[in-house]
Amino acid sequence: MGVLTALAILAGLIVVHEAGHFLAARWQGIRVSGFSIGFGPPLLQLRRDGVLYALRLIPLGGFVSFPDDEEDSPVPADDPDLLRNRPLPQRALVIAAGVLANFLLAWTVLVAQGVFVGIPDGFQSSPGVLVSSVQPAQAAALGGLRGGDRILGLQGASLGGGQPAVGTLVEAIRTAPGQELRLEIERDGQRLPLVLTPQAMGGIGRIGAQLQPSGREVYRRPRGPLEPIREANRDFRVLTARTAEGFVSLATHFGETASQVSGPVKIVAMGASLAREGGGSLFVFTALISINLAVLNALPLPLLDGGQFVLLLLEGLRGRPLPERFQMAFLQSGFVFLVGLSVLLIVRDTSQLPAVQQLLSR
Repeated sequence: MGVLTALAILAGLIVVHEAGHFLAARWQGIRVSGFSIGFGPPLLQLRRDGVLYALRLIPLGGFVSFPDDEEDSPVPADDPDLLRNRPLPQRALVIAAGVLANFLLAWTVLVAQGVFVGIPDGFQSSPGVLVSSVQPAQAAALGGLRGGDRILGLQGASLGGGQPAVGTLVEAIRTAPGQELRLEIERDGQRLPLVLTPQAMGGIGRIGAQLQPSGREVYRRPRGPLEPIREANRDFRVLTARTAEGFVSLATHFGETASQVSGPVKIVAMGASLAREGGGSLFVFTALISINLAVLNALPLPLLDGGQFVLLLLEGLRGRPLPERFQMAFLQSGFVFLVGLSVLLIVRDTSQLPAVQQLLSR
């Protein structure tokens, strides 16, 4: 059920994003010809009120199509309700509506967390340090550590729990580049010994794993109807800032951060794990992925909403539409890049799943 929940969340976020474009167009009386989830040949389709709704084979996003894009469209080219014949502000709203819809959904989910789950009120720790993710080809992965493991002991001594345990382990790793560290971990209810050798980076030991306290968040009932909104506002600002910082770091330090980029398989795996845990984690996961989807689509890359906005801006500065051949080349290059990147991430993330790694190691 965890995987199905995560898949349903991702599908829902895509539907919300595309619904933003769709509703913004219909609200302004702009003609829409299609609403699709996924790419490629349709698996299911329904035509209603002149719009073809379709669920397609390749689940890597979705799109809203307009008669403007169809060579055999029966709609006259000078129809005032075609998207390309509308003023720039109206077209800009259609393009921006998907990003705005994802931001609004993220904020709404955070408010819902405060209402239905409660307001975070501390952390109830359990023994050990939780390994939330492991980077490939780094010391942690080479030593056999996996995401989901719980580190209970270091050099024969118990680590304890909470943030102090994380601090103790991190400090031991930082001060031991090239030296063996003996760990005791818990995996699937069994205790196992592991030996890791932190890699030296700038004279500091690194293992390439994300560590966090083991335990669970404690929640309390909100003190009044406005507290969930105030808490959602704070969390929304923090998550959006961290997401933006992450994309900036990826752009400026690509070689160091590229391995941390998550594809759809890893995102589903993370969501499935959080779904099994229950509580408020799934709300934060939904909000975070929705914010990531919004920020990603706002980037000025071909085929994304940000790229479409760049074309619209250039048209406004130029005073007339850009040559159609240039627009097609721009969009096609983006399609090849995004599909290629998606396939690469899917293959990489699938190969890192514990079940797949066990099969490959036989």
